Amino acid sequence: MWLIDGNNVYGSRPDGWWNNRTRAASRLTEAVARWCVTHDGDVVLVFDPPVASETMILAGGNLEVVEAPRRGRDAADDELVRRAELALSTEPELEGEQLVVRVVTSDKGLKRRLDPRVQTASVGEFRRLVDY
Repeated sequence: MWLIDGNNVYGSRPDGWWNNRTRAASRLTEAVARWCVTHDGDVVLVFDPPVASETMILAGGNLEVVEAPRRGRDAADDELVRRAELALSTEPELEGEQLVVRVVTSDKGLKRRLDPRVQTASVGEFRRLVDY
């Protein structure tokens, strides 16, 4: 399972994303959707609200696009932590192996909040992986 800090990923490069956050979120979601076709793992892309409908409709298959349930500081972070904890507590073992939960973020505060069983991937590493 991949849990992606969407705002952290698109905000990691000074490419003008601040001029059109809706387009930045859609561009990232399009790249992640293309990548999702190449593997079977569940992918959850979490954004701070609001998330435009043109971004939300890009979900499907193994990609879920989520708007954090509240606005404000750490809203998406709270949702990422919640989903990671839920996945770790409810997923049965898969063929004798534990579920691997990865959170994509470069946010040190978020990383400190995650269960030690959660793996993290840096934004740069992920951007290369999905060619974004």
